[in-house]
Amino acid sequence: MHLKKLALMCTISFLFLGCAALRSADWPTFGHDPQRSGWASGEETFDVKNVSGLQLLWKTQLKNEPKSLTALTAPVVAEGISTASGPKTVVYVAGSSDEVYAIDVQTGKILWSKTFETHALPKDAGMWLCPNNLNSTPVVDKGRNSLYVIATDGKFYGLDLSTGQIRFGPVQFVPPFSKDWSLNLWNGIVYTSISQGCGGATSGIYSINIRNRNRPAIRDLFVSKDGGAGIWGRGGAVIGENGRIYASTGDGDFNPSEGDYGSSVIAASLGSLRVLDYYSPLNFLKITKYDLDISASSLIWFPYRNYDLVAGGGKEGVLYMLNADDLGTRDHQTPLYKQKLANDDLEFEEKGIWGELSSWRDPAGETWLYVPIWGPASKKSPTFPVTNGNHPHGCIMAFKVVIDAATKLPTLKPVWISGDFDVPEPVAIANGVVFALSTGENTQQTVGSTVIYHGQKLLTDQQRSQNTHNAVLYALDAQTGKVLYQSGSAITGWVHFSGLAVADGRVFAVDHDSTLYCFGLKGQ
Repeated sequence: MHLKKLALMCTISFLFLGCAALRSADWPTFGHDPQRSGWASGEETFDVKNVSGLQLLWKTQLKNEPKSLTALTAPVVAEGISTASGPKTVVYVAGSSDEVYAIDVQTGKILWSKTFETHALPKDAGMWLCPNNLNSTPVVDKGRNSLYVIATDGKFYGLDLSTGQIRFGPVQFVPPFSKDWSLNLWNGIVYTSISQGCGGATSGIYSINIRNRNRPAIRDLFVSKDGGAGIWGRGGAVIGENGRIYASTGDGDFNPSEGDYGSSVIAASLGSLRVLDYYSPLNFLKITKYDLDISASSLIWFPYRNYDLVAGGGKEGVLYMLNADDLGTRDHQTPLYKQKLANDDLEFEEKGIWGELSSWRDPAGETWLYVPIWGPASKKSPTFPVTNGNHPHGCIMAFKVVIDAATKLPTLKPVWISGDFDVPEPVAIANGVVFALSTGENTQQTVGSTVIYHGQKLLTDQQRSQNTHNAVLYALDAQTGKVLYQSGSAITGWVHFSGLAVADGRVFAVDHDSTLYCFGLKGQ
């Protein structure tokens, strides 16, 4: 009876959530799940005692030409994929040269690759702000045996997980050469977000219904009428288990009555993409004026006791935690938690909260939140009981979710802060271990350093590619931040706007040289 119940639970979860919690060898989407938790909840190979034995198992150089700062997307992983030599666990990455690769996680050998044909030319030359190439991390759909990808020309494809053959599409989903972000999947609908007006695309959330390949219904939720308010956190739109989809927006006009949601957090209905709620910081005019986008970090959705929560931050360096069922309460401007963590100088580049937050529930039932910080911590940041050294270039901050004694509402309690990271990526958590990547990226965007963005000269792609350092993979104790492992020079390139995947007892990362790396324990 228990086995039947478990099978039924897995079937239901598989249809709606990809059964991520019960399949330890799957990492089907950016951040592991539709909520972007970054938690490989079923992974048990690693622990704080054995992770010091981590090593590079293999690396595979892919025939993908980096364009601007873009190279390979973050990896996604699926187990039990049928191949000519039997079932395999496969890692998938897409590349800026409009290609997709499937690689055997045991050997690092390429199982198949697919190149998309583009029948359009961009109006403007590509550069790091608008690179005119494939940008969004694909998503795995095990139920339909498909990997969903958006090509450079905005066409949407469903590729067979086993062979790479086209199973769905191509369908014109988003404008050609738009800058779209990581795909998300829920109940037969794939979602993405768009930013920065690349290819003339309007900022917003876009969805495509893939239940019927002959009737691929497409919906859009535009958040600005003038191209602003870009949703450019690399995790894209976030889907909560409460039936809502969330996104944070960049600089732009704010006028909800006209459908303008600049510098805000929005909640929309799944399927219809109707705005249901929003939160706007009290200082949204200042955030917009000084280009301090709160969309620099994608949101994360996570449960705590009887609450549904979302959290995020941006270039201002302020961390927000909101009630996911009542964003900003009645006045739309009151968060559950708000705290300055970084960027005391209010610079619009190189400092603040970038990337993606991650969350984990420990064996004692405590809920944790991990925040990647660029630059030094703010003088206004809270005191962390555990510190792990200086952090002039960046760090990871760890918090516990607790109930505030006065308000009886959820709040965040600082626990530890890491040592120095040379620009950290979003972390991944597995069985009490936090995996974090120090990217070595040159984050300078303009000539000179100033609060005022307008009138500043943007650096070229070549300039942005200078003064970089090799990326380093770290394993930290999730409860103390203590370094348990670091990869040294194993990764030879630097990384821009990517993410890790943890699956099948392995950790996967990519670099700007289009190399895929696989780390694991000896003997795997």
